[in-house]
Amino acid sequence: MEYAEDPEFCSMIDRLRDEIGNGTGEVPSAFGRLVETGDPGELPADPEELHRVLTAPGQPLWAREVAAYALGVAGDPRAFEALVLFLNHRDPERCVTAAHALARLGDPRTARAAAALATNELRAAYALLPVRLLAELRAPESVPALIAVLERRLPADDPHWRVGLACVEGLGTLGDTRARPALESALPHPRLGAAAARSLGLLGPERAPDRP
Repeated sequence: MEYAEDPEFCSMIDRLRDEIGNGTGEVPSAFGRLVETGDPGELPADPEELHRVLTAPGQPLWAREVAAYALGVAGDPRAFEALVLFLNHRDPERCVTAAHALARLGDPRTARAAAALATNELRAAYALLPVRLLAELRAPESVPALIAVLERRLPADDPHWRVGLACVEGLGTLGDTRARPALESALPHPRLGAAAARSLGLLGPERAPDRP
């Protein structure tokens, strides 16, 4: 892959420049040219080199993130565990990068991991990117998880209303009629109501129950 032509990779490198320049931790030899030039095209293409950076002890966090992203978008399943950890990171920008890579990794475990993170109420403040990833994946786990999360975000004073909004929008995109009761419950919400109405419109008319 030509990383210099990947906008998300270039954005990640721009975001990490301060970390890279601070010299925290030893720079992996495979990333020497990348650090010297700042050119995304200098990332090694050899997946074994990237995997060594990802797993070797003492590597700086930025290097692990770069290696995990590169392996993930290349479809290498060895990136899965690291990307899930970054998806649950307290830094939302790292979560964005991880979600982008996970969506392209194509690993069947991704949806289950995203659903587990999204529905973990102890990590509700960090659920936004897992929720958005579930909507993008369109996996069997997506609709049940988004409904469950939305139902918890319905109290008007809930501080994580942006997570609820992402659920409402995702359910509309997925277009599954199982979401109708949860979306109807969101209609009175001062911040979610307008989006819930739009998503309900995307579900189409409610089907009449089959006659016995």
